[in-house]
Amino acid sequence: MMPTNQYVEIRNGGYYVAGTRIGLDVVVYDFRAGRSAEAIFEAYPSIGSLAKVYGAITFVLEHPKEIETYLEEQDRLYEEFKSQHPLTPDMIERFERAKRERSLKEA
Repeated sequence: MMPTNQYVEIRNGGYYVAGTRIGLDVVVYDFRAGRSAEAIFEAYPSIGSLAKVYGAITFVLEHPKEIETYLEEQDRLYEEFKSQHPLTPDMIERFERAKRERSLKEA
């Protein structure tokens, strides 16, 4: 398990930007997609401050192997959840639409 700091905390087995409901994976994926800290903060103002975004990014950069392991585990858990809880066709369409819209924003 990774350490935490003032910008990142563990809750319910997941990593979050401290004091928020924003998962650390959201910050990781946005940062890896080329979004600046400012753009991430603009997209998720509930993070609270630009300094917290930079703190979370610094945490990610300081723990690359642990972050990769965490993301792989999150993906595995998601796939396991999907296999145990099949989505209705309507839900699948909504998720796919959201993914397409997100990838368009990142382009």
